[in-house]
Formats: sequence, C-alpha cells, structure tokens
Amino acid sequence: MIEFFITFKDGNYMPYVNVQITKGATREQKAELVKDITESLARVLNKKPEYTHIVIQEIEESDWGYAGLLTDDWKKQQS
Repeated sequence: MIEFFITFKDGNYMPYVNVQITKGATREQKAELVKDITESLARVLNKKPEYTHIVIQEIEESDWGYAGLLTDDWKKQQS
C-alpha cells in the first residue's frame, strides 16, 4: 500500500510517501524503493528530491489481512 500526501512547506509542496509492506525486504531493496520513488516524483511531478520524504513501514504478516485471511495463513494455504 502506498499513501501519498502533499503538505505545504516554505512555499513549496513537499511530497510525503508512506509505503507499507509485509516484513522481509532487505536494506538494499528498501534503498532502491526510496531512490526510485524519489526519482519518479522528480521526473513526473517536478518535485525537488530534497523536499521528498519517504517512510517504509514493515508490517508482520500476522497483522496484515488478505482475501479474508491473515497473510501468513493465506500463504500457508498456497503451499
């Protein structure tokens, strides 16, 4: 899930992106997400990277529901 908010800061719009994923991404994967999202905002919306804030929240699979089940239970059914 990605939430996108823009707030006003010093006369410029400041992108704030909240990325929620289930736990398991490596530091390198998270760094790539931050880089790619920042570059996309700069390219598509002309937002300054220095004003861009990105938060990655990792959620336990037992705290995330999918298709009427907790994600860890859903994954067990798929095995």
